[in-house]
Amino acid sequence: MKRREFINQSATFGIVVASGSLPNVLAGNFLSAARLTPPAKGKIPVAFAISEGATVIDFAGPWEVFQDVHVRERGKNMDEQMPFQLFTVADKIETIRGSGGLKLVPDYTFDTAPQPKVVVVPAQRGSEALHAWLRKMFTSADVIMSVCTGAFQLGRAGLLAGKTATTHHDFFDRFAQTFPDVKLKRGLRFVEEEKISTAGGLSSGIDLALRVVERYFGREVAQATATYMEYQSRGWIV
Repeated sequence: MKRREFINQSATFGIVVASGSLPNVLAGNFLSAARLTPPAKGKIPVAFAISEGATVIDFAGPWEVFQDVHVRERGKNMDEQMPFQLFTVADKIETIRGSGGLKLVPDYTFDTAPQPKVVVVPAQRGSEALHAWLRKMFTSADVIMSVCTGAFQLGRAGLLAGKTATTHHDFFDRFAQTFPDVKLKRGLRFVEEEKISTAGGLSSGIDLALRVVERYFGREVAQATATYMEYQSRGWIV
């Protein structure tokens, strides 16, 4: 069975999860994460910002989530029904080594990349150019999400001041010391603000990406995506 046919059938036969509207302010440790409005037609551009040392699962997990989303109502053919357009962006178009030595070649530089609506920032070395680009993207993106110590890059860009965030558990103390003006939440899979979301690390980036899908297209579409991925964690449901 083709992968898109599987997702189509998953949605057809139904996921036993209510897909009602999301509250504007979520209870507990999640803040102001309102529903997102996708364009009526066309793609939602998703930029994956990478640099040396980028942790593979931090961006590969969310990449898999966004590429597997299938919304039948958006069009007549498979391309129209797949709402996200994915690309990588970095300082330069040159080979980057991610975790474990994986070689990566970005699609665009920060100067040439299309305008994204979602930005994914994994753990990585980072740069001043990355921080400047993130500040610029903040004004027009729907969501900027970090995974693991990618939260440090958001903090260095000045995007977390006065906000609530999380990061990988090994770096809680360092994060708190580095960014005393950020309210650190320890032990959560992810923390949401209206335009900034931060995931704890590694596999929690998958949870946060599914949550972003839910914010755009509802719980049934997000659950169908998780089901196709054989992803059994319920950590994305809030």
